[in-house]
Amino acid sequence: MNFMGAMIPMFEPVFIDTWGWIAMGYRKEPRHKEVKELYQSLRARHIPVYTSDYILDEVITLLFRRESFKEAVQFFQAILDSANQGYLSLVRITPEYFAEAWDLRRRFTDKPLISFTDLSSIVVMRDLQIMQVLTEDEHFLKVGMGFQLLP
Repeated sequence: MNFMGAMIPMFEPVFIDTWGWIAMGYRKEPRHKEVKELYQSLRARHIPVYTSDYILDEVITLLFRRESFKEAVQFFQAILDSANQGYLSLVRITPEYFAEAWDLRRRFTDKPLISFTDLSSIVVMRDLQIMQVLTEDEHFLKVGMGFQLLP
């Protein structure tokens, strides 16, 4: 199905990166409306959506710098509510995921700018066989694992 230029295969899970959450939660983000509509479409179509606790750590930090305190709290609480209601799967970075991300960090000697959070996300996505990621971060393309960026 084509949604604003993004091909989203039916029922294929999507991982939401920090940028995706910030684009939804920060109204001044240039692609705010587009990303918010994409997320609503994923939910309406019951597409499995994942994120990690490391991603949410970054989201909290960035969102509270960009939005009013009240709006940041409301948006972040909505993310937590989505997880509590089963619309969003929140993946914890376990010691095993951490170790695998550290292995990637050491392996990608030619990619020093990829954040450890991105590496942990790559490990989770690989483990859960998630190929689509809601992000503008092209690091996901540069690791050679076949990930697709949305939107």
